[in-house]
Amino acid sequence: MRKYVILLVVLVIAGGVALAYPHLHKTPRSASGAPTTTSTTTTTAPNYPIAPLTGLPDPGGAALLRSALTVKIENTPEALPQWGIAQADVVYEEIVNGGITRLAAIFNSQAPGKIGPVRSVRPTDTQVVYPIGGIFAYSGGAQYAINSIETAPVKLIDEDAAGAAMFRDPDLEAPHNLFARGPQLFAFKGTPTPPPALFSYRSANTAAVGAPVVSFVVPFPSIYPVTWTWDTATASWDRTIFGQSDVTGTGQRESPKNVVVMYVNYVNGIGTMNSYANLQGSGEAMIFSGGKEIVGTWSRGSSMSDIIQYTTSSGATIRLTPGQTWVELLNDGAALSITR
Repeated sequence: MRKYVILLVVLVIAGGVALAYPHLHKTPRSASGAPTTTSTTTTTAPNYPIAPLTGLPDPGGAALLRSALTVKIENTPEALPQWGIAQADVVYEEIVNGGITRLAAIFNSQAPGKIGPVRSVRPTDTQVVYPIGGIFAYSGGAQYAINSIETAPVKLIDEDAAGAAMFRDPDLEAPHNLFARGPQLFAFKGTPTPPPALFSYRSANTAAVGAPVVSFVVPFPSIYPVTWTWDTATASWDRTIFGQSDVTGTGQRESPKNVVVMYVNYVNGIGTMNSYANLQGSGEAMIFSGGKEIVGTWSRGSSMSDIIQYTTSSGATIRLTPGQTWVELLNDGAALSITR
């Protein structure tokens, strides 16, 4: 009984305090005297479009408004430094006649003002550009190579047709002095717009899977082997060629997020005049992403328009890190040297 009495006394005292000091319980009011309310604001990340050839957000949306632009780039010691390749979405490295390598750099999300040195077309380029279409820029080429690229669904822009979209640097010796201007080349309006995606990507919060790798060497012929070293600071693969770091004309280290090694058959031989990498059918693929290696398979349907698929031994799609990707078209039977 005493417990209830004490409780009643406490309630009476509390009520008396409220009546005696009503200002202690005022409802918050605005300057106009109206009651105010407290609200919570939630900030969400902008929902930017995704660039199809990198998997990265594209705040300006430029990648969705233009086609792919593929530029054929020289890859000899005399060509260094190269310009624009760090801004490419995808770069294919292929063996051409003489056993040297050349690059096919594909642009979509960025349009560098200087790209090159621009060199001649090769039959492998037809295999590379067929699924994405767009614009193909090159210096010229032998008739057999031109006949091949003319079968691809691309708008062909050589030095003669380029106008102001290409220029010769008078301070460099020919043929290593031809360069392209990305914005002017995009003005030629290729199709389709945008290009189809070439790879599948992991989400930002999904970790890479596979065996950890410190570095690996892609054994292209002669003086053209390439070393890729995992850079933990940038979470990308630093490229080394000709015994030196690959640094572009703007001083940027070439260091893509992904390196895909495709084992391919070079029809008509490796480094012969009319050889080309056959990208139809299937073959072994080694994918390096997120500091890891996944051994899988590449495959492409019977149509040259089909997109190459990369899968694990169980048939699961291999997903890359969003960002730039290099594809190394290595001849069947060549063995990578991997440091773990």
